[in-house]
Amino acid sequence: MSSSVTEEQETARRAAAARLLEAHASGRPCEPVRDLVGDVESAYAVQSLLTERWLAEGRRPVGRKIGLTSRAVQRQLGVDSPDFGVLFADMAVPDGEEIPAGAVLQPRAEAEVALVLERDLTHERHTVADVIRATAFALPAIEVVGSRVRDWDITLADTVADNASAGVYVLGTRPVALGDVDLRLAGMVVERRGEQVSTGVGAACLGHPLHAAVWLADTLARLGSPLRAGDTVLTGALGPVVPVAPGDVLEARIDGLGDVRAAFAPEETEERA
Repeated sequence: MSSSVTEEQETARRAAAARLLEAHASGRPCEPVRDLVGDVESAYAVQSLLTERWLAEGRRPVGRKIGLTSRAVQRQLGVDSPDFGVLFADMAVPDGEEIPAGAVLQPRAEAEVALVLERDLTHERHTVADVIRATAFALPAIEVVGSRVRDWDITLADTVADNASAGVYVLGTRPVALGDVDLRLAGMVVERRGEQVSTGVGAACLGHPLHAAVWLADTLARLGSPLRAGDTVLTGALGPVVPVAPGDVLEARIDGLGDVRAAFAPEETEERA
């Protein structure tokens, strides 16, 4: 990314970060930030400002999430590549444990394949074989995305600045070696109390979840923040996102990986998590 930033651009980026941080802290969605950051480079700079603030507050990064892996969503936002955000330890919710109401603004859920790494990925250009060798195991996951931007009125710049609309995530608990599952053909279904609400397949994620992981590894290495051993990577949605409401219980099943559950508290609590 370019290092030549004007004072006006820096001021705008900090204003966008402040707007998103206020929405995050207050639980009240804000106006879009694309009036302040109209390009992807500036949006990632805003995301970095948010990350710096959260690191200073003691939050622990544990990996990355990949967004916009659906070609249909890419067309909707007028882009031709995914985006990424940072995962923090306090975003992880145990399988089946209640997610407090208000913990995620305007929540939507999607089923994904999670990869947990055992080796660093530091090359500027990786192969699928590199990612396979670096992966300890895969897990089924539900990512609960959320937007600090009112009514999900987002462009690419808005979602990138907003940490790729990250909320919380739930991982399954039975690790599976990559050699024991065909992720491209793995079917996925999400049920809400027995009713199917989303279906998909691994190939819906950039053709293969490992392709998404290669894209992320290459991108982060070029930016000087490579994926490291121990990182969790949420590779992207396998099917349509599911709007959620208080009291919902979602179960996602991915062939070869097993199932994982996300439960949402039935009513707003007095204090936000």
